[in-house]
Amino acid sequence: MSGPIRVIVLPPSPTGGRRVRVDGEILGLAHSAVDLAEFLRRAGLEIDPAEVAHVSWIDWRGVGPEQWGPEADA
Repeated sequence: MSGPIRVIVLPPSPTGGRRVRVDGEILGLAHSAVDLAEFLRRAGLEIDPAEVAHVSWIDWRGVGPEQWGPEADA
């Protein structure tokens, strides 16, 4: 594969959690930065959960890494 890895974290779902995609493939529904880091680890991308908010290669859609639950929890 050429080019940078593209990680997209979609907005929180109405029932909670955020769908995570890497290069177009859905990895799962993360409910926290720890979940996100685990999905990325399984995809071969090592990252500390404390760093997910600070890397430029994660595209946060809708809201940033501070929100994982339904919009009503904001």
